[in-house]
Amino acid sequence: MGPGGLAVLLAVLSGLRPAASAAAASEERPASPAVATPCWRVEQFVVAQECTRCSGFEMKTIPACGPTGFIEKINCASSHRDEYKSCRSAALEAQRFWRFVGSALGVAAAAAALVVLRQRVLDRRALEKVRKQIESI
Repeated sequence: MGPGGLAVLLAVLSGLRPAASAAAASEERPASPAVATPCWRVEQFVVAQECTRCSGFEMKTIPACGPTGFIEKINCASSHRDEYKSCRSAALEAQRFWRFVGSALGVAAAAAALVVLRQRVLDRRALEKVRKQIESI
């Protein structure tokens, strides 16, 4: 069996779930999906507090802190509920972007230095070969 056949076999096997686990998964789902849906997904909201970094206590107590480490407090318009929503910090995104740019430039500089060094070695070998040919005449 070739690599393509193995990949297809793994894809088919990973997609299969035993009947017992499928039944258990369907029983674990909440009866009413509207209760589990945050209000900001289904209605208009106003941002009450801008995106801020979660404290250590908030990381443990507010589930919205988990994905990004930042939250914003929102107020839903029709239900008048205050909830927390995970958000991304613009400053952190900018820092990550410039860190990526810096690392890309570092890798490019290292690759350019290796190319220059390799070219010098190859030039030296070519000159040595020409010198030996001239001496043999």
